[in-house]
Order: sequence, then C-alpha cells, then structure tokens
Amino acid sequence: MPDLGKYADAVLSAYAVSIVLLVGIVVLTVWRGRRVRAEMDAVEKRSGRNG
Repeated sequence: MPDLGKYADAVLSAYAVSIVLLVGIVVLTVWRGRRVRAEMDAVEKRSGRNG
C-alpha cells in the first residue's frame, strides 16, 4: 500500500464510499430485475401464453 500521508483518511474514505455505492447499485439492479421478471411472468400467465 502506498504511503498516503496526510491524505490517507480522505482517500480511504473515498474508496469506501465508492465501494458501498457500487455494491448498492448492483444489489438494487438485481432486486429490480427479479421483481420485473416476476411481474412479466404474472402477465404472461394472465394472458394465457406459454412461450
């Protein structure tokens, strides 16, 4: 790990915030995708089409 000197706190906190935001975006995307897929399956079942 490089020596960050007096900026270590700022740099490491920026990395931490970035990682948390990226993980949050991925989690929300997966959650929304599953929800939309379930809604699409429900619509297909209602319409009576199978494939």
